[in-house]
Amino acid sequence: MKYVQSAKNPQVKQWKKLQTKKERENSGTYIVEGFHLVEEALKYKGVVQEILVKEGVDLPSSWNMDEVSVIALSEDAAKAVSATETSQGVFAVCQQNQIGDLELQGKTFLMLDEVQDPGNLGTIIRTADAAGIDVIVLGEGTADLYNPKVLRSAQGSHFHLPIIKGNLSSWIDRLRTEEIPVYGTALENSAAYHTVNSTDSFALILGNEGNGVSPSILDSTDQNLYVPIYGKSESLNVAIAAGILMYHLKKAQ
Repeated sequence: MKYVQSAKNPQVKQWKKLQTKKERENSGTYIVEGFHLVEEALKYKGVVQEILVKEGVDLPSSWNMDEVSVIALSEDAAKAVSATETSQGVFAVCQQNQIGDLELQGKTFLMLDEVQDPGNLGTIIRTADAAGIDVIVLGEGTADLYNPKVLRSAQGSHFHLPIIKGNLSSWIDRLRTEEIPVYGTALENSAAYHTVNSTDSFALILGNEGNGVSPSILDSTDQNLYVPIYGKSESLNVAIAAGILMYHLKKAQ
């Protein structure tokens, strides 16, 4: 097993750079941190390139690491790589998903228009996974899928379903040709979500935390929905609204 001691080692510096969107895009790789996320990554062949482990930390014997190199890090090196304050000392360098638009098939779609908070995006992905959504499309201005905070909030769900960047207007046109109803979310010119029946196929669009879905997108949907607020709160968190809407629209299997 290779051992890296210095936090100033060029490899450590490169791994640390993967905390930035620019380097993740340039390299096509990203880092997941913690036992749960690394274990999830290992379930998918070809995803994990390297496993990094802090000295003194034992890796589970049940993990299948036959084709993956394992590198031991000193405490200082592991601290430099970590994006958390209380690191478990285990990391995986992973290959980004390379799914193309034309390969994506499904009946239920979630599309996000400038959802910028990484914690919200990760929670939405995790909830979409639980609700059985087939495909997630990240519109322009949405937080980076491989942001460390997104990955932690998603809890491994980004491995479980296809998630791609895409032009939402183009996707709406495509879904229309497939006769899949497209629902936007808005407070005006919209219907309460519970007035719409659950269905086998749909696309749901959620928008920016402050501004909502862009007007041009809302103009091209089949119908726009809102979640009623019965108390004194001014608004719902977008991730909470996403969960309510997805579970309502998704027809029970």
